[in-house]
Amino acid sequence: MSDSIILGIESSCDDTSVSVIKGNIILSNIAANQEIHIEYGGVVPELASRAHQQNIIPVVEKAVNKANIHKKDISAIGFTRGPGLLGSLLVGTSFAKSLAMSLKVPLIEVNHLQAHILAHFIEDANPQPPKFPFLCLTVSGGHTMIVLVKDYFDMEIIGKTIDDAAGEAFDKIGKIFGLDYPAGPIIDKLSKNTVENSFKFNKPRMENYNYSFSGIKTSVLYFIQKEVRKNPNFIEENLNDLCASVQKSIVEILMDKLEKAAEELNIKEVAIAGGVSANSGLREAMQKNIEKLGWNIYIPKFEYTTDNAAMIAMVAKLKFDRGEFADLSISATARYDIEERFKKDI
Repeated sequence: MSDSIILGIESSCDDTSVSVIKGNIILSNIAANQEIHIEYGGVVPELASRAHQQNIIPVVEKAVNKANIHKKDISAIGFTRGPGLLGSLLVGTSFAKSLAMSLKVPLIEVNHLQAHILAHFIEDANPQPPKFPFLCLTVSGGHTMIVLVKDYFDMEIIGKTIDDAAGEAFDKIGKIFGLDYPAGPIIDKLSKNTVENSFKFNKPRMENYNYSFSGIKTSVLYFIQKEVRKNPNFIEENLNDLCASVQKSIVEILMDKLEKAAEELNIKEVAIAGGVSANSGLREAMQKNIEKLGWNIYIPKFEYTTDNAAMIAMVAKLKFDRGEFADLSISATARYDIEERFKKDI
């Protein structure tokens, strides 16, 4: 089983990614980005699905060639079933089915959010993988949640956003500042150009471990409108400081709930996953808790934070070893609960 070679396909949003894994070692991890969405300030679903159709065959070929394997060496095909944009998912699902049929190998469906968390078990993702049980702050443009991970496929959401995701808040606030999409990485970069955090924004008061980010977005919007009326050049003159202040506020919101959960559940194994886990402010906050709270922290390599097929291949490998395969009648789904246990199809 450990010598199995799995090809993973990720197409949940606007990145067409294909990876090849042997055991827990990634042999290739290729992605084609869709820059066309920048001019629209966000992902346009119809354009995304069309771009996936154009990209998927050359990306598969490149991933196979870089892995230095032949298609006949592939043991199974893993693919993102959901959640995500349905049109994008349909492209990956249909191609995965066709490829599995042509190669006469098993098909394995993967939950995109589980994959973000289980990316920590890729050979080179961390010096060592997390120990069960652990908490994982899974935070991206579409999702923000704290997950209690009891085993590979036994996960419980103990807190989540009731409105905007953290990554969505970064992007929407960046749009207010006049930044390109996606704004999260730009805000992170500009935050490093200042030592100031002079602007304060409202933080939500949520029960338990839940989040809300719509309030900070509104707080920033009203603040900017007020200041620009007084000084039309306010954003330009204070952009770095504004970005640093927004990033600090969002990171504090994320960490407050994560620290509360870790303390009340008495868990020292704490991980982050998802696109926003690449944020330098969040990574620094996690590092501080090694000494402050005695945490063992797990922060994935940058290439495993954004949507990527390596994490899909990793989950597919785990399911392959368990003999958990999908029937060819399986369909993509825009909504897919992370807590839903895999139902064996055959």
